[in-house]
Amino acid sequence: MAISSAFNIASGGLTASARMAEVVSSNLSNALTDGYGKRELTLSSGILGGVKIDGVSRLVDAGALRERRNAEADVGAQQRGATALSQLEQAFGPVGDPSGVAGRIAALEQSLISASSNPASEQRLQTVLSRLEDVTTAMRSDSDAIQTQRQDADKAIASDVETLNTTLKQVEKLNADVTRLIGSGNDPSAAIDARQTAIDKITSIVPLTEIDRGRGQVALYTKSGVALIDGSPANFGFSPVGTIVADMTLASGALAGVTLNGDPLDLGNGYGRMKGGSLEAAFVLRDQTLTGLQTGLDEMAADLIQRFVSSSTDPTLTVGDPGLFTDRGAAFDPLDIGGLAARLTVNTNIDPAQGGALSRLRDGVNATVLGPVGNNAQIDSWLGALQDPVALIGGGTARSAVGHASDHINTVGRLRLDAEETLGFETARFDSLKTAELAGGVDSDQELQNLLRIEQSYAANARVLQTLDAMMSRLMEI
Repeated sequence: MAISSAFNIASGGLTASARMAEVVSSNLSNALTDGYGKRELTLSSGILGGVKIDGVSRLVDAGALRERRNAEADVGAQQRGATALSQLEQAFGPVGDPSGVAGRIAALEQSLISASSNPASEQRLQTVLSRLEDVTTAMRSDSDAIQTQRQDADKAIASDVETLNTTLKQVEKLNADVTRLIGSGNDPSAAIDARQTAIDKITSIVPLTEIDRGRGQVALYTKSGVALIDGSPANFGFSPVGTIVADMTLASGALAGVTLNGDPLDLGNGYGRMKGGSLEAAFVLRDQTLTGLQTGLDEMAADLIQRFVSSSTDPTLTVGDPGLFTDRGAAFDPLDIGGLAARLTVNTNIDPAQGGALSRLRDGVNATVLGPVGNNAQIDSWLGALQDPVALIGGGTARSAVGHASDHINTVGRLRLDAEETLGFETARFDSLKTAELAGGVDSDQELQNLLRIEQSYAANARVLQTLDAMMSRLMEI
């Protein structure tokens, strides 16, 4: 072997060792960086017997990455539902909360019992009126809490769509960067890391499939086949509303769904085939879970109204007259139940502040003459109506008014508990898959061992160069 060839081989070895040390250093420094793919220097034998650097390989377990992303989407969906239901349960309060609907109805019962024992007491009648108003206030408060959560879900949809559009444009740019770096012979690993991080932002919104299109390009599709990006990114649209009331729904056109390149994805559910992540969860909350709870609350309001409109309960009433509770002053309309909880009011006939008289709590809401002040029959009749077991309009078990209110609160608690249990399972699953993904990434112990071998290789090649230099010096002396 010529001395010059030996010089070239040893110099190549030094270059390869230095490049390997650089790759190992990068691996160690980014061992905990999300989106970082382990690097490995690819070497081969040169034509003249030396070492040749073929490039840097980015090692990622595609299967582990895919499973982790799917699990992340499931966590995002469950987290959104659990958070909303937890906030709603806090707004409603527990069953025994005196400020909740059940507590207010129970307080109304107690006030009626107290008034029945002394129907001549103006103070006790005033207390009954106050408790009636407390019930309507609590019903409106719960209805407002539901609509607030629906508004938050609507805002979350808008945020997800904005994030989706912004991130897809980033993926488009990074696709171009990777292709350019590959074409120029440079290492595209850093750009691929950035692209993986960008794609990870989308996975909590909607589960996706990543397809390698070659030359550094990737395409993204939802699990149901909607193209997010395949060359050019899709453009998703959504129009949030400022305020949501109970009768606003997707079906009525008052609320919006997601559009794809200007066309609705699905007129039925709003998100079409964008299923499985936080986007679907927000639509389910806004248009199904929360509307179902609002329907239950409205049926409770209807139940309260109907308990006091029978002439057998109040002889001063005729068919079509409103009773103690009204729909903003009007009689109950079974065809207009949506949002009734927010419209529930006390009959003005018994409110002195609105031209009524407290005596009508003792004589009947439409009484025209003052009855005996010691007669408690009407008060007892209303108390009995409040306590009678009656089924709601939507069906179910017959309950007293307090029983229906307690059932409604328990329903929210059960939904919250179910959501949190599912969230716990999905979080544990995500953590295990994330651990598996990291296990296939940078192994710090292995990298340190590699660094020791690189050091030995570098020292050996340097020693060869020193020996060759000594040989050349000796030859020059001869």
